[in-house]
Amino acid sequence: MYAAIYDTYPYCRNSNNIMAEKKPVDISPKQDSGVLKEIIREGEGTELPPPGSKVKVHYVGSLLDGTQFDSSRTRSQPFEFDLGKGSVIKAWDIGVATMKKGEIAILMCAPEYAYGKKGSPPNIPPDATLKFEVEVIGWKGEDLSPGKDGGIERLQITPGDGYSTPNDGAMVEVKLIGEYNNKIFDEREVSFSLGEGSDINIIEGVEKALEKFKKGETSRLTIKPKYAFGNDGNEEFDIPPNATIQYTVTLKSFEKAKESWSLDSEEKVQQGKLFKEKGTNYFKAGKLHLATKMYKKVQSFLDFDKGEDPYSEDRRALILSSNLNLALCYLKLDEPFEAKNSATSALEIDPKNEKALFRRGQAYLAIGEPQLALDDFKALLLIEPNNSAAKAQLAVCNKTLKEQLQKEKKIYANMFDKFAKMDTQREEEEKKKAPDVMSSLGEWGKEDREREPTEFERENPNILMLNGSGEFQDM
Repeated sequence: MYAAIYDTYPYCRNSNNIMAEKKPVDISPKQDSGVLKEIIREGEGTELPPPGSKVKVHYVGSLLDGTQFDSSRTRSQPFEFDLGKGSVIKAWDIGVATMKKGEIAILMCAPEYAYGKKGSPPNIPPDATLKFEVEVIGWKGEDLSPGKDGGIERLQITPGDGYSTPNDGAMVEVKLIGEYNNKIFDEREVSFSLGEGSDINIIEGVEKALEKFKKGETSRLTIKPKYAFGNDGNEEFDIPPNATIQYTVTLKSFEKAKESWSLDSEEKVQQGKLFKEKGTNYFKAGKLHLATKMYKKVQSFLDFDKGEDPYSEDRRALILSSNLNLALCYLKLDEPFEAKNSATSALEIDPKNEKALFRRGQAYLAIGEPQLALDDFKALLLIEPNNSAAKAQLAVCNKTLKEQLQKEKKIYANMFDKFAKMDTQREEEEKKKAPDVMSSLGEWGKEDREREPTEFERENPNILMLNGSGEFQDM
């Protein structure tokens, strides 16, 4: 059967390419001869495509009788797929994972590892054993970036154990080796809460990737500037702006963070208090993005059915304070729309909260809504008449509104002047188009001279310029 392979596949027909015939090797996990592999041309180096990588191949597929049912070579278009993700038949995920770059091999695929008892009509009959000539052209890392924009690529070196992966907030223990231009700039073993790595100079790309790691896994990450050090670079690590870097990361161990659904009401409130404390510490340290993240976690953990809440007062106080603190963080981060939303959420809980009114007023000013800001500061002063900060902001609102009014008047005045000028120009143009009657007065044409004057015209010769005999005269 295998001798016929050389007549079936294009690469094999070239006798210069044929190596010494080798016995096919059973590479099926169960050693049940479900996937047999025969190497036709050796590949380069020692690296194999890791699970999750996007592999590019050429292939020719046929039935045992030699009937060809598919070929990327015929289409002159290589085929790409994500290795180990179940996007191709099982035999391909198994076989291609054993191939090097540039390698060509024959894969004999039993029905259980191909299209099974049903086949794939109309080209592949039921219970069909398939033959594939596969050439691995190359591969690139698995895209782990949130937007699938290629910003974080993973090439797995050592697979991890089991199926569990760290979640947001998990305590992870990792080994890191960071490289730029083949030079190591960061090598350390650290433990931190996933999602808070920036506190110890862990870049976003590493944190996002770790969410997909299993315990014991080692992978090489290629991280673009968006998920690394961005436009600023990193002075401590001597990384220039807009640099793409590599990290080799090992997840030594991790402990998952508790999920809100697994906690009862009391535990959720206690967890919310821990997040609030963390947020306050980050805020005091000037780490506003981390503080914001912690305050938002307070809300996510306490966002459960109000009807089941026996800790309503504690829950209410925590959600109120988290919204107030979020509004303050967003103001400092120059995100006034978010600040307005958080302050409004606080006012839904406590409509007369002075801090919420003040911070929403500041947000309204920042987004160019001085009248709405004025309303909030006035409401605050009704509650606390001696609030000097509110009085100062009130003065700012009045000044802004006055300037806005003067600007609007000027705009409208200029607009009206422009319209008046346009009307005048239009009238002048209309006048130019009208005939000039006075310029042709008395210039009678031949037809006018030859017609008989009327009785009225004869009685008024001076008006019509008649001659003495009662005929028209030229001027």
